[in-house]
Parts: sequence; structure tokens; C-alpha cells
Amino acid sequence: MLTLKYIILGIVQGITEFFPVSSSAHLVILQRILGITQEGLALSIVLHLGTALALVVFFFKDIIEALRNRAILLLIIIATIITGIIGLTGKDFFERIFSSTRLVAFALIFTGLILIFSKKFSSGKRDILDIKDASFLGLAQGLAIIPGISRSGVTICTLLFSGVDQEASFKFSFIAGIPAILGATLLEAKKIQFAFQGEPKNFFLGFVFSFLCGILALGILKMILRKAKLHYFGYYCILIAIITLLFIR
Repeated sequence: MLTLKYIILGIVQGITEFFPVSSSAHLVILQRILGITQEGLALSIVLHLGTALALVVFFFKDIIEALRNRAILLLIIIATIITGIIGLTGKDFFERIFSSTRLVAFALIFTGLILIFSKKFSSGKRDILDIKDASFLGLAQGLAIIPGISRSGVTICTLLFSGVDQEASFKFSFIAGIPAILGATLLEAKKIQFAFQGEPKNFFLGFVFSFLCGILALGILKMILRKAKLHYFGYYCILIAIITLLFIR
């Protein structure tokens, strides 16, 4: 039964990491429902490793192109540095609120409003990003360390608000997110090692399912963005937040 719980968490992580509904919020809520409270942060990092691998596989060609393009590489570095500064300085605060479902719910409402508002900015024409775009994305990505604020949601919306087109927003948001995800994993390496001293099979299954579902979610999200339907996720976020505030403690 415990193994099934970790598989469920892996599936949820894979889907929600890339759908703009906040994977961390869903993990906090689900861990509370399923009774998995020990090493919750370490489990979250392991599942994020699975989705990080999904990113690398899905965007492999784009990543190779970015590594060969100094301009794009510079923008990724700028975004990563800004996110890293926010993450390191606010690390203790973010860990404290990680287990608070009430605060997660309010953060979900914030995400939902941002997504709904993005409907007015779905017709951007610009496909070349600049330093300002990378800086704003880094700030948004740093804010998304808070459980309940969707990294994919706020970063894609940030670029859309700046007039970047949907395809470029989709690609850069996720490619720029890889260093941030891997960086967070390195910072929590000790906790991950400790977690594996328990039931490594469960963590491995969570990792595998988060990877497979992550690949599927990326493909679906790409189609949704092309149809300018991103705002629908906003209503979902607000609904989940209301349910959480009413029924989950």
C-alpha cells in the first residue's frame, strides 16, 4: 500500500510539475492526505529529479542549441543567478511554509489569478528574448519556490506578459528551469541520501513515474498553449485552493 502511495505521488508530480498548477502544492496536500509526512521535502526533491530528466529528454535538441548559442546561454545564466539568490536567501522561510496547507492554498489562488489574467496576453509576436526577459523570469522562478506558486505557470505568464510568443515562452521557461531544479537538488543532497536509507524502492518508483508522466504532460501542455487555453488551469488552481481551505488541515 505504501508503494502505491509513492507511485501516486510520482504520477501527480509528473503531471503537475509542467501543468501550471504547482506540483509542490499538490505534493504537500497529497502527502498530508496519504499520511506520508516523514522526509516530505526529500521526497519532493527526488520526484523533481524525475521531471528534470523528462525536461532533458523532451527538450534535448533545444538544449544542445542553447549550449551552442552564447546569447541564449547568457540569458539562462542570468535567470539562474537571480533564482539562486532568492532561493538561498529565502531557503529557511520556504522550508517552514512547505508543510502549511493553508498558505499553500492562498499561493494557489495567486497562481490561478495570474493564469486567468494571461488570457489577455496570448498573442505575443516576439520570439527573441533579451536580458530584461531573463531577469523577470529569474524573479518569477524564485517566487515559485513557494509551494502553491506554479513555476511553469508564473514563468510562462511572465514571458507572455512581456510580449514573447507562446512557443518561445514555452521553450525558454522550461529550459531555463533545468539549472534551478538541479541546483535545488544539490542543496538538499544530504536529505535525499537520508531518505534512501529507508525504502529506496519507493523513491525509485516515484522517480520513474514522475519522469514518464512528465514527458506526457509536456506534450499536452505544448498543445494547450498553441490553442491559448492556459487560463483554464487558473480556474482549477482556485478550485483546489478552496477545497483545501475547506476540508484539509
